[in-house]
Amino acid sequence: MVKKYQACLRILSLVRMVMILAVGCVYTDDVKSCMKKVQDVKFSEEVCYNGTLIIKALSSGLDIGACNWLINGPNGSLSYVSDSILVSHHAKSFDFNGLKGTDVMIYSGFSCLQTAEMSENDCLSTISDKNEESLAASLLDNEESLGELEKLAFVCSCAAESADAGGSTLITITRVGIVLQLLELLSNSIESSSLKVPIFVISSVAEELLAYANTIPEWLCEQRQEKLISGEPSFGHLRFIKDKKIHLFPAIHSPNLITSWQEPCIVFAPHWSLRFGPSVQLLQRWRGDPRSLLVLEDGISSGLGLLPFRPIAMKILQCSFLSGIRLQKLPSLLSLLQPKIVLVPDVVNHRINLSTVKTKSILSYSENRTLSVGRIAENADVEIMAELATKLSWKKLRQRENFGIARLKGGFVMENGKQRLVSGLDQEESSGKARTLRHWGSVTPETLLESLVKMSVTGSIEHRRGENGAEGKSIIYITNPSGGMIETSEMGTTIITDDETLASKIFQAIDGVLDGI
Repeated sequence: MVKKYQACLRILSLVRMVMILAVGCVYTDDVKSCMKKVQDVKFSEEVCYNGTLIIKALSSGLDIGACNWLINGPNGSLSYVSDSILVSHHAKSFDFNGLKGTDVMIYSGFSCLQTAEMSENDCLSTISDKNEESLAASLLDNEESLGELEKLAFVCSCAAESADAGGSTLITITRVGIVLQLLELLSNSIESSSLKVPIFVISSVAEELLAYANTIPEWLCEQRQEKLISGEPSFGHLRFIKDKKIHLFPAIHSPNLITSWQEPCIVFAPHWSLRFGPSVQLLQRWRGDPRSLLVLEDGISSGLGLLPFRPIAMKILQCSFLSGIRLQKLPSLLSLLQPKIVLVPDVVNHRINLSTVKTKSILSYSENRTLSVGRIAENADVEIMAELATKLSWKKLRQRENFGIARLKGGFVMENGKQRLVSGLDQEESSGKARTLRHWGSVTPETLLESLVKMSVTGSIEHRRGENGAEGKSIIYITNPSGGMIETSEMGTTIITDDETLASKIFQAIDGVLDGI
């Protein structure tokens, strides 16, 4: 039986290698070219894109490689919150502080919709006037994380029962954090019992991933980071690998796996879809054994997934692990983070009432539909070099109190997500050449006519409305000392006259009404 099994594995191995070579000839260069454009970032590390955007990855508490994003630019800040876990026993905690007070927040957590946890009353969730500490305490309740540990312990007990009965266990869960915790719990459980059951991890990235988990502490929770810093392994599987109780193999056709194979055993093998990877061959082998156990993650249709393997006598355990923020906690999270504008999926917006959240606007979005978000900031900030700022000649405006203007000639650049004015003052000033006068503000016809009267210039005012009652333009008809016309609107002021002396007086009046530099 073992020889027949080994022969089948070698045939499957040969077919798989041919397929990989065929695909590799076509796509290898494209993949390598694409990967050169990928830039890795650490948590809270600021990365500048194109001199315009500052991008930062923040811990989501979910798993290795999972994060939320903060993007800062000259015109505002944007946060992107994906599936997250607020309290985790293995991953770094959800970063609240980095996401607070952004201009726009996009929430894209859909995993909360997969569980039937909402009742009709839950859809009317409200937030009372809680302070920040109370909101944080309600979000950091560890009841959910303790429930996750209970699920993991239950999986271990089921695997131990199968092994005690002479059956093997196939675990197709691929979430790294869940796998690492299961390896740790299973190893401790087997060591404390009389069972001698080997654990096999079959994956092309198994060795590298398990080594990474015990050398790079950045993504781990505080407790596991402290263990690593103190010289202990962050996860307990390292000792069991050295003792050869956990075996790592890159593929099911690995020669060392065939020689080390022993049943009953516990196998971690992808793929969760049960359509490719080592799980396909192992299911074909054990599907008729009622003592064996198959562990699936919730969200997969067991009926459809197991269809090619029927009839199946194996025991099936389908587990639902926390993979996102529960829907009833979303209002509290938004109230704590306090974004100005919130974008949520329309399916989420239909399931829970967010009207009590204190924010400027809550918008819902859906697939393949463009959503327009209003202007975030009225005015963008511009930085001026200190040396340049001290040389500016500021002039206070008459039309706007506590407001001044200055004139300079320089360059406008974008650098590290900020707009900056660089270069020196206008060179015309040092060369002695007269500069063209620049005016600031808008001309009020009545005020302008009063100034003209003081110069012995008389006339009358006519106001014309625009289309649909909109503000149009005003015309001052000059009758003395000669004919002329002054037209004012939002776009500017036009002087029309054949008399140069009159034109000069009108310009002087305008200069007296407006601020100019």
